[in-house]
Amino acid sequence: MEEKMTSKRRAELRGQANKLEPLFQVGKSGVTDAVIAQTLEVFNTRELIKLKVLLESAPEKPREIAEKIAAATESEVVQVIGGSMIFYKENPELKDGKKPAKKAEAKKSGTGKGAKDFKKIYNARAKKEEERKAEQRRTYSRYGKAGSGRFSK
Repeated sequence: MEEKMTSKRRAELRGQANKLEPLFQVGKSGVTDAVIAQTLEVFNTRELIKLKVLLESAPEKPREIAEKIAAATESEVVQVIGGSMIFYKENPELKDGKKPAKKAEAKKSGTGKGAKDFKKIYNARAKKEEERKAEQRRTYSRYGKAGSGRFSK
């Protein structure tokens, strides 16, 4: 486990945790052996997890519950906000099994098939819009303002 998590790393993990759904809830029983066992089991397959505290029935504040769980599972509390708690525990086995992710090369703007297709679509939409406006101008010029004149009711 890392000595102390940096603020940059913490911010990165918070961003990743936005997509996560809470795996389970801590309720009126608080932090029990079952909660600890369940959390440890999840850390075998993931490094970052999100848990939920039922604020109405929990015996303690979410921050206190998070500290207890972190101490029992040897993980780190990334964030506690409202009833949501985010934990991180480094797992070297998970890192060994994964191939390092390659960074995608950034495309230069205006090049490649995607930019050409975009330009065609944009030009087609612009042409349709211009035709619509021209038709609207012809309609207004024939009868004056829309809704006025002898044809309006």
